[in-house]
Amino acid sequence: MRSGCSGISPWSTPPAVSALVYAEAEAAQRRATLAEETLTLTVADARAALTLVEEGREPLLRGIQGEAEAASARATRDEAVAERDAAYARLTAVAMTPVAVTRIDDSLLDETPATIGSVIDDAPTVRVAEAQRSAAERRIDVQRVQARPDINASIGIRRFEAEDATALTFGISMPLPLFDRNRGNIEAAQAEFRAADARLMSARQEAQADRAAAVARLAASVSRVNAADAGVTAAEEAYRLSRIGFESGRISQVELRVTRTALVNARSAAVDARLARVRAEIDLARLNGRAPFEGAQ
Repeated sequence: MRSGCSGISPWSTPPAVSALVYAEAEAAQRRATLAEETLTLTVADARAALTLVEEGREPLLRGIQGEAEAASARATRDEAVAERDAAYARLTAVAMTPVAVTRIDDSLLDETPATIGSVIDDAPTVRVAEAQRSAAERRIDVQRVQARPDINASIGIRRFEAEDATALTFGISMPLPLFDRNRGNIEAAQAEFRAADARLMSARQEAQADRAAAVARLAASVSRVNAADAGVTAAEEAYRLSRIGFESGRISQVELRVTRTALVNARSAAVDARLARVRAEIDLARLNGRAPFEGAQ
């Protein structure tokens, strides 16, 4: 019995927790569970093969093969458990939880990505380009202001000792930019603005293309999950029928092994498909400038 943290949720963890780290830990947990189930099935098939060997219905070689498969399944289970524990450790470090994570209760792999509409201008790269364009536009106004004459006025009092009189003095100074009206700086600022405007246009086009590709990848991953689930259902039924046929002596151990292997591969593919869906959702969320699975719960 494992002890420690009662579990961790993707919706209650600190913002520093990466959704991908959480999903990878959950996938490792599922693979460990699948490896344990595979070991159980393999051991059961090996025992059934030994029973048939003792009854003389199968050669001794079948029993030896069954034991070898069970030993291989144990090694696979141990490796999956080690990878799961390593994934828990990574999640604990990223989440900065005071107690080590030993179980994941809330599933992120089973979450269906929420369909949230967004515009291209919401992309972080576009926002940065817009800010740079606005700054360049303001610099043009600054240079134009600096081209205006700087008028200075002065007032003072002057004392004439000889006449024993006091006079009030007033003066105005204004430079006349006859030859230099700050045109060089203004043209440089305008050129910088045109470059920033071009970068903004390029950023919008790139964001649109990247978002279209991310949406396509997410749609494909959703279809892959549906196909994987259908494959698991078909593989489970095929293995159930093969097991019945093997116990009744209608099919061989080789055929049973094939259907069991197909079931294991189908279950593993379902986990991989869900992890790919999470990765696709994370990529799309990054391009849209939002949190992954925002609005999914």
